[in-house]
Amino acid sequence: MSNPTVVHLALPKGRMQENVQTLLADAGIRLTFDRRGYRPTLSLPGFETKLLKPQNIVEMLHVGSRDVGFAGADWVAEKEVELVELFDTGMDPVRIVAACEPSFLQEGRPRPGPFLVATEYERLTRRWLERERLEGRVVRTYGATEVFPPEDADCIVDNTSTGATLKANGLAIFAELLRSSTRLYAHPGSMDDPAKREVIEHLVVLVRSVMDARKRVMVEINVPPGQLEALVAVLPCMRYPTVSPLHAGTGFAVKAAVPRDGLPTLIATIKAAGGTDIVVSDIAQIVP
Repeated sequence: MSNPTVVHLALPKGRMQENVQTLLADAGIRLTFDRRGYRPTLSLPGFETKLLKPQNIVEMLHVGSRDVGFAGADWVAEKEVELVELFDTGMDPVRIVAACEPSFLQEGRPRPGPFLVATEYERLTRRWLERERLEGRVVRTYGATEVFPPEDADCIVDNTSTGATLKANGLAIFAELLRSSTRLYAHPGSMDDPAKREVIEHLVVLVRSVMDARKRVMVEINVPPGQLEALVAVLPCMRYPTVSPLHAGTGFAVKAAVPRDGLPTLIATIKAAGGTDIVVSDIAQIVP
């Protein structure tokens, strides 16, 4: 009797952890944690799970001790590893930027000549310096990179979501190296294994169903018989709306999943097309 397929999943510990765990919970995947909290059990069969720092997830995926995991695109680029990107969640968006005190800049660029760059992103920074033909020397940091200028470095390369921390430390952004977000990656060899690939692709379907649902809302509308086609024509639904007759032939009930970000304008359009009694509700998952 053959052993069941087990896929080794890495979940991020730290800044990304809450959003990823909420994403899984919204997909109906429950996590039960052990006493130490590093090896949760998933309610979804076929997975053995461990919590790791995002940087370590990238490395473990690269060497193949983990089959699939959530990590930031910035660390995949920094580690220069070949992984299969399965899905971009769009969560935890950050920019990798170069920043310094304004006095260090000359016409928006670092002053000519040698200078010191403090960063956790050594490879990304060196590639940027080479690309821009700058004479920077890299100093590796281990957190709190923003405090290095001006005494211990001329500028920094760091990640930022709002820029508030940089600004609070008197630093101004003068270059953007990369944009990153939380993404689901797989080891290439795991995707070449048909049994593992099937398990992994099922996880992708569940994750994608939640992310797609977050972009849409369900609208339910009543409309008189003579205005049904005009209403259907203005609904940006996924394929076709669901239409049901109302009691005594008084009209129709129309239901459609529509883009969330266009809702304020759409409601006015629906009203103009004859729609009434509009009900808007959240969607948990959308599976094609």
